[in-house]
Amino acid sequence: MMESSQFDPLDHQHVRYNPLRGDWVLVSPHRLKRPWKGKVEKKEDKEVPRHDPKNPLSPRATRGSGKVNPDYESTFVFDNDFPAMLPDVPSPGPPSHPLLRSEAARGTCRVMCFHPRSDLTLPLMSVAEIRSVVDEWAKQTEELGQTFTWVQVFYWDIYLVSMSLHPSVCLACVFVCQSPHPSMCLSIHLCVCQSVCLSICLADWASCYLSISLLHLVLCDMKVFENKGELMGCSNPHPHCQIWTSSFLPNEPSLEDCSQKKHVSDYGKPMLVEYAQLETERKERIVIENDCWLVVVPYWATWPYETLLMPKRHILRLPDLTDKERDALSDIMKRLLIKYDNLFECSFPYSMGWHGAPTGPAARNADYSHWQLHAHYYPCLLRSATVKKFMVGYEMLAQSQRDLTAEQAADKLRSLPDVHYKLREEIH
Repeated sequence: MMESSQFDPLDHQHVRYNPLRGDWVLVSPHRLKRPWKGKVEKKEDKEVPRHDPKNPLSPRATRGSGKVNPDYESTFVFDNDFPAMLPDVPSPGPPSHPLLRSEAARGTCRVMCFHPRSDLTLPLMSVAEIRSVVDEWAKQTEELGQTFTWVQVFYWDIYLVSMSLHPSVCLACVFVCQSPHPSMCLSIHLCVCQSVCLSICLADWASCYLSISLLHLVLCDMKVFENKGELMGCSNPHPHCQIWTSSFLPNEPSLEDCSQKKHVSDYGKPMLVEYAQLETERKERIVIENDCWLVVVPYWATWPYETLLMPKRHILRLPDLTDKERDALSDIMKRLLIKYDNLFECSFPYSMGWHGAPTGPAARNADYSHWQLHAHYYPCLLRSATVKKFMVGYEMLAQSQRDLTAEQAADKLRSLPDVHYKLREEIH
């Protein structure tokens, strides 16, 4: 088929490659012209009291477990009273069939309050107060990273531990069966910091189970993440995030580890270090930057106003940040989140998390120089404070799809004021 006109990325659909995940996103900018007749959400801005004694995250409040919070004045961290994971639970035991596998899942879950006031969010906090949050993230990463390999702050990630039985590049693995019964052979691929490839005969499945289980006990995870707003499933308006650790390696960091390792192998430079330099040179998708940090709408963004926060120096983990970099991070986070809130003049909902190099005992002598610390912001709003992006249908059954281009989203965010809309209203 002959092309009828010259390609215009602002008007013609195309696919873009996400090198971090190794997949593609469909970009359909012409869809912005269509009228919207879908679901309209209620605008989220609600009056939240400065202190609500009934809110279980407030100072001096009684939580659902019956425990009473201290009268904290800055950040406050506690073990989740209703955690998704516990540190000591029994293993499921050997699987009855390779298609019916289950493995042990052990871990811890913590909640971290950013501020004693319930009516504040990060963009309305001072830079000094945000610095306290950054310091606590680093402290939690340092502490939990002594034991766990994957630390996820939901204000989202910090990671893994590796055990390699057969080093290889996971995105280009070739499984070779040495079994005398090839038709009975099962290949198992575990993506870890060093990809693990096992070729196992079904007849030996039960005997191999113990070694596989032990491998999973070594692979641990800690994740720091934040979900902001009811549209993102956050049930409490008090400013907070969560910190999860786990004995297994989650899917997303596994993909990123493999892709970053492959990029260094192929091109000799950490992927996100090179990408930050490229974006700095081209200046097409930069939202904001300072001396130490860069925020872009990534070329491969899936969510409408998704951003990627990267340091300008090669840094593996949050605790590695200098005082200057922590101050600069606090500043750029505040500026970015003000722009988010100003976009539709609402408390902008998103999920955010950190991804960094593995921690834990096995990581101390390992080489994770292919890693670069970074944070993902995934906001759900599309056209206004009441119209969100739904990941359904094609996105669930085929691949990710977005309407406006990354360049259009970056230009819109970049042009927004640096003063929060609520403070502008107070000034006037």
